[in-house]
Amino acid sequence: MSSDFEMLILEVEDSRIATISINRPKQLNALNNQVFEELDSALDQIEKDESIRALIITGSGEKAFVAGADIKEFADFDKEQATKLSKRGHKVFQKIEDLSIPVLAAINGYALGGGFELALSCHFRVASKAAVLGLPEVSLGLIPGYGGTQRLTKLVGYSKALELIMSGRFVKAEEAFQLGLINSIAEGDISEASKKMLSGMIKQAPLALKNAILAVKEAGNDSGYEMEANLFGDLFNTADFKEGTSAFMEKRKPNFSGK
Repeated sequence: MSSDFEMLILEVEDSRIATISINRPKQLNALNNQVFEELDSALDQIEKDESIRALIITGSGEKAFVAGADIKEFADFDKEQATKLSKRGHKVFQKIEDLSIPVLAAINGYALGGGFELALSCHFRVASKAAVLGLPEVSLGLIPGYGGTQRLTKLVGYSKALELIMSGRFVKAEEAFQLGLINSIAEGDISEASKKMLSGMIKQAPLALKNAILAVKEAGNDSGYEMEANLFGDLFNTADFKEGTSAFMEKRKPNFSGK
């Protein structure tokens, strides 16, 4: 797997958990065009590597996860350029949401604007006690443009999403947990807390995890129940289903192959 990135650090551990660190600490890991290009490439590599069972996305340094988009890059954009910018963000962040492995955002500091939208595109979010989350785009005369209006609404509901977006206020870790914006607050090292959360998942059948992601994404849609039934049925044709049921009846731990 290539690690030839300037704005990212991509690491894969023996635990089969990959970590992408946005690596612009002097700019508080702000998202620019190169970050998006490298993130897009790294996600493609991870999706193709069957040895990787989970992904953590975090930020380098001690201050920020990602403190937003790099405003200098788009301050002079016109409507057409800005719309294209938004759709590019949609494409990359949707790729994160669509990954067939668990993806966790380890929010180690400021997650603002596009940084919070990046975290929202992950399946799970763990935050340090110092984490601060928010969508302050209205203070720039804008709205969230990388999927934040949609994902935040699904997470906390229409009224609360509008409140957070229209006020642009920042939310600290404890309130974020109470609102359901994050899954947990790390008591100690956030990297270890993130890996601990994922460790129980990566022991499970990979195809079952993949289908769980697909099914849950359909929640609230008319096609949700039909999708669940089909995905449930598909798993009966897998070697992992046969291994899982055999292991259960034989009172042993299953050895899943991902097939």
